[in-house]
Amino acid sequence: MTAPELRTEGAIGNGLATIASDGNVLDVWYPACALATDPNAAAQPDLDGLSTDDHTDPSAELRRVRIRPVSTTIASLALPPVDTADVYLRLHLLSARLVQPRSVNLDGIFALLPTNAWTSLGPVPPAELQQVRVESRMAGVQLSVHGVDKFPRMTDYLIPDGVRIADANRVRLGAHLAAGTTVMHEGFCNYNAGTLGASMVEGRISQGVVVGDGSDVGGGASIMGTLSGGGTAQVTIGRRCLLGANSGVGISLGDDCVVEAGLYLTAGTKLTLLEQTPRTVKALELSGVSGLLFRRNSLTGAVEAVPRQGSWGGLNAALHGGHDSVAR
Repeated sequence: MTAPELRTEGAIGNGLATIASDGNVLDVWYPACALATDPNAAAQPDLDGLSTDDHTDPSAELRRVRIRPVSTTIASLALPPVDTADVYLRLHLLSARLVQPRSVNLDGIFALLPTNAWTSLGPVPPAELQQVRVESRMAGVQLSVHGVDKFPRMTDYLIPDGVRIADANRVRLGAHLAAGTTVMHEGFCNYNAGTLGASMVEGRISQGVVVGDGSDVGGGASIMGTLSGGGTAQVTIGRRCLLGANSGVGISLGDDCVVEAGLYLTAGTKLTLLEQTPRTVKALELSGVSGLLFRRNSLTGAVEAVPRQGSWGGLNAALHGGHDSVAR
């Protein structure tokens, strides 16, 4: 599984922007968006009649913001974003599954995204939150704050077909969840990361990580991303892999690999490779190799890599049928 190259085509979207009293854009919601190469790209919703100049929005008044229609055009997704509306369109494209993770230029987005207080009424500048809370209470409106962050919850903007998300707070806008994916309560998926097929996510998929079809990220498992890892290498988990509970990886896995519960593999982890003549290698040398079981020898404590035989069982098909699946 190779990382996709940056896409060079453009994208368009008509959306509604939330604009603070100082004129800064807090967020943009695109009810629909499209790649410029899509023959239906021109069929964007007309939102010109939805400006708060034309009607009173009690929520916007309480939050001291204005809602304005915006039309955003990106000439090439290989170029870095230029403003907040541009970033939000790219995040929508990822979560709408119009582009895959790592295929869109997201350089510099932290400087373009404001930190918002994400409330039950919508985004609010943190400096104005206390006054907004007072005025909301006086108006008889209960204001809840879900978080203070640069990224909102994906489900407040769109929900891709055929997925289950137990806790919406744990999936950021810009996450890419393929049909058949289940994100359990302790699962997490960052922006520019996600699944390429039916997967069970009970652990952490960090920024820049992609997980192949049929793989299971076990409870408490963690996949190292580029933000926390400090490097630029991006981790790919192949198809039909299993990351055991509380395990972790900082290298890519090929197809049909298993990482034993509780074992964390970094690029520098010394592994005993059990071949006809055993030898010691760094885990990085096995990055992307298929058909391996990574385990810790319970007698010696050595971390070993052995060829896998048989199957770990695979995903339960009844759990990955989308919205109508049985609860786990």
